[in-house]
Amino acid sequence: MLSALVELLLILGSFAVLALAAKQIGDYFARYDLPLITGFLIAGILIGPYLLGLLSPEDLEKLRFVDEMALSVIALAAGAELFLPELRSRTGAILWVSFFQVVAVLGLGVLATRWLLPAFPGGNGLSAGAGVAFALLMGVILLARSPSSAIAVITELKAKGPFTRLVLGTTVVSDVVVLTLFAVALELARAWAVGGDLSPRFLLALGLDLALSVLIGWLFFRLLEWVFARRVPPWVKGSLVLLLGYGTFWLSGWVESASRDHLPLTFAPEPLLAGVLAAFWIVNRSPYRDEFIRLLATLSPVVFIAFFTLTGASLALDVLARVWPVALALFAVRLAGFALGSAVGGWLAGDPWRVAVASGLAFVTQAGVALGLAKKVADTFPAFGETFATVVVALVVLNQVVGPPLLKFALRWAGEVREGRRSRRRVWIFGDDDQAVALCRHFKREGWGVRLFSPDPDRVRTLKAQGLEAEPLESWEGEPPPEAALLLLTDDENLALCRRLSALGVGQAVARRQGHAPLPAYREAGCQVIDPTTATVHLLAQFVESPGAAALLLGEERGHQVLDLVVEDPALDGVPLRELRLPADVLVLAIHRGDEAIVTHGYTQLRLGDRVTVMGSPESLAEVALRFAPP
Repeated sequence: MLSALVELLLILGSFAVLALAAKQIGDYFARYDLPLITGFLIAGILIGPYLLGLLSPEDLEKLRFVDEMALSVIALAAGAELFLPELRSRTGAILWVSFFQVVAVLGLGVLATRWLLPAFPGGNGLSAGAGVAFALLMGVILLARSPSSAIAVITELKAKGPFTRLVLGTTVVSDVVVLTLFAVALELARAWAVGGDLSPRFLLALGLDLALSVLIGWLFFRLLEWVFARRVPPWVKGSLVLLLGYGTFWLSGWVESASRDHLPLTFAPEPLLAGVLAAFWIVNRSPYRDEFIRLLATLSPVVFIAFFTLTGASLALDVLARVWPVALALFAVRLAGFALGSAVGGWLAGDPWRVAVASGLAFVTQAGVALGLAKKVADTFPAFGETFATVVVALVVLNQVVGPPLLKFALRWAGEVREGRRSRRRVWIFGDDDQAVALCRHFKREGWGVRLFSPDPDRVRTLKAQGLEAEPLESWEGEPPPEAALLLLTDDENLALCRRLSALGVGQAVARRQGHAPLPAYREAGCQVIDPTTATVHLLAQFVESPGAAALLLGEERGHQVLDLVVEDPALDGVPLRELRLPADVLVLAIHRGDEAIVTHGYTQLRLGDRVTVMGSPESLAEVALRFAPP
């Protein structure tokens, strides 16, 4: 017993080192805009038994529990995307499109797989029942998509609008649909593979399997609630989540084994479906949604490296070399199914014809769920499981390479891409000293539209030569007002500009006080004022009283920024903060509504025109800014 444990620990240690190498290979692929998972799969192929032999088939079998832990996290991540408040805006369209996609992709996929079966290695040797089972399971897996890939593309392109919400909603809903259909298909396949039929006894067992999956999911949910209610470090919670996820697989296997040995019916609950349901209840019916999503964001990168590397190591390369033509054919069938189902569903939902026709291209991305289901099939049906899983891996690689560009095309075709548009945030800077130039460079770096106005023509020419948008002082007149103006001239010039800019309707004017001009004079002119001496005193005091806050304010806290955003999307009017589903590293600090500052909590409702102060990473703040922007 002790020697077996030591051997397992050695295998785990070796695999951890190999997984680090896989991460480096994945990062290398990402530099050339290729999917990370492709790099992980190739790393797994290299270290697997067919090439370098660093992991033997026996090692892979002993590491199977790592696979099951990873699959539980994949299931939880899929369920966490099902946040009901975000799906309500286009529920009808999502249901129409999802239904016809299932009909088209599943129908075409089953027919094509059955017709192509002789081209699969070993396909001719399958019985009629096993062939039908093979085709049904393949048809279901062709439906699987990748919410994470879709979200990444949408964020990159800054896409927003009804079509984008349809794509996200349908992609997210698909995971639950696929896992439910897979649970049913797996039971049908078990029956057909051994020559069974759809007897009342079988239908009873199928219904009980689904009921047991729901029950295990509910128990998983309750245990997760208990974990998140504990005041323990995040690494402890993460470890418990992995153990509980593995526990769902162990419990499902135990139920299947015990029922086969002691009952007239064999029950086989589906742990992946249980995981999706547990996560769905956590994000919709518990107060731990934000913490749960943050923990998943921490676990997922490590889990995906382990899972995809093991998947690559398990690939039979001799089979992979022979199934590429079949994978290409199924890829074309899948694309045609999504195009047909999306077009019919979109047309019935009332989408414009150009959007309905192009929408099928938006659902090609595929990743973890499909591979997880393929591994489940490989474990359940040794007769054809290896070939099945290898074809699915080839399909996933194709879909991950081709899917994102097709999604980008569909979003641009729908006219909802904001990438490359001129920033709506503009700032005018009046002055040409070092601080004015530094501010100009800062805002330009942050993506603002910046114009610097100088009273000195020679200084204008110098700054233009440095690549800055510098102009003579009076050239701003007649231009549409910006969101903000910074005044860094003399007090008399600042006050005169304040009055003119206020009459023009500039959103916010901030002046640097130069001499001893009375502060009320600035306020009467409609301008906020910064006194350098007083500001320095307050800042020094802040560094003593709260160094972290001062560093954050000065931009010295690496990776974090504070930003004010205006709520301009009508769909967010009246939405509570707890339903926003902000990125895990974003915190709402305050809401200003008119002259009122609101202390926020989860039930604080947003209103159009609110100015929301948020803190987070630049990438996450860009995502929040897109959420708040007008449609």
